[in-house]
Amino acid sequence: MLVFSEGDKEGKLITAADVPAGGPPVHAWPKDPNTSVVRSASRLNEILIIKLDPAELDEKTRARAVDGIIAYSAICSHAGCPVTAWVKSDAGDKEVFKCMCHNSEFDPREGAQVVFGPAPRRLAALPLALVDGSLSVAGNFIGKVGGAQPG
Repeated sequence: MLVFSEGDKEGKLITAADVPAGGPPVHAWPKDPNTSVVRSASRLNEILIIKLDPAELDEKTRARAVDGIIAYSAICSHAGCPVTAWVKSDAGDKEVFKCMCHNSEFDPREGAQVVFGPAPRRLAALPLALVDGSLSVAGNFIGKVGGAQPG
């Protein structure tokens, strides 16, 4: 299951109605439904959830969405910084996720692919399902979570 990671609803289950159409994204933690443990010990577990028009999503993105609601890692693939902003892209007219540390931008409509900045790859995607009205994780992350390791 997914719960809010911040704000006045922190720790509460996220329903489809909690995710505003068109953004901004909701920040979430996964919560184990069997043990009720919220997986908040590592920031690598933080998730961005956003609801967009399903017609705007590419085929692969739409396949892992629930009614236009999609989820991605909140950790930038460049240096592992938090992706915190939902802003108009420097490289286009659409709103995108942005890592304010080094200005990488990701389009959630197309699998969170990089549209601007130094990030080497898209954000890791998380398939979703709706379980008893609440958003739930439907599989493992698709792609690597976090930034490039110094070599």
